[in-house]
Amino acid sequence: MYKKQIITLITLLTVVLGWGVSAVWAQVVEPDEHDFMIAEPADLHPPEGSRTVNIYGDPREEGLYVIQITWAPGSGSRPHYHDQARYINVLKGHWYVHTGPESAVYNPDATTRVGPGTFIYEPPNGIHYDMAKDEEVVVQIFGYGPVNTTSIPQD
Repeated sequence: MYKKQIITLITLLTVVLGWGVSAVWAQVVEPDEHDFMIAEPADLHPPEGSRTVNIYGDPREEGLYVIQITWAPGSGSRPHYHDQARYINVLKGHWYVHTGPESAVYNPDATTRVGPGTFIYEPPNGIHYDMAKDEEVVVQIFGYGPVNTTSIPQD
């Protein structure tokens, strides 16, 4: 029993650490006095030691959020799901995704390659994982928080 709990905890920590514990969750630009916000490309680079830019809102809080994640070559997630829908645009590079019930088992060879301009909808509780293989990838994710992520233990 304890072995399964330890594996679940390790898997959860892997997803959480990979997803952005090192992320700075403050918005990159605050709205002006009229509540408009303009974030220039120079504002949208992850801070040192992070890979996530919090553009608008906060995925941990109630309401709309927009984040960008920069995936280094060879980095990615393991099977997991989110309790809220997520709307994703690939902005740079070729991202590899595996979706649906069969993605509960990690198999990088089963991923689908998607390029810049691709839109992906992840339904609530939709099992998936994703990765950058040979190049840096930047994705922009929209959704409504708070979002809870659940990893799927691997044997």
